Amino acid sequence: MDYKKFLYEQKKRDKAIKAKASKVVVKEIRFGPQTDDHDYEFKKKHAEKFLKEGAKLKAFVFFKGRSIVFKEQGQILLLRLAQDLEEFGKVEQMPKLEGKRMTMFLAPKK
Repeated sequence: MDYKKFLYEQKKRDKAIKAKASKVVVKEIRFGPQTDDHDYEFKKKHAEKFLKEGAKLKAFVFFKGRSIVFKEQGQILLLRLAQDLEEFGKVEQMPKLEGKRMTMFLAPKK
């Protein structure tokens, strides 16, 4: 009987701790290597909003077909995004090529 009470109390404590823990939300923004200025600004505005809400941001450039030739352009685009969003978030992971995707993570500033 005592052991059951102990388990109940432990379960109750775990549930309270879990409720207080904040869940990490990751939002994604997708670019192409040839993304135009207007599209870039539009997506940058969304990224800014996500970081203000406290969500982490995963920005990636997707290379379709033979566009993998433009790796440098993709990296320049992501670094430009990091520089533009410097006041809202900090870079957690620099641009890294994984298959046909170049990803970069940004975390919101407190």
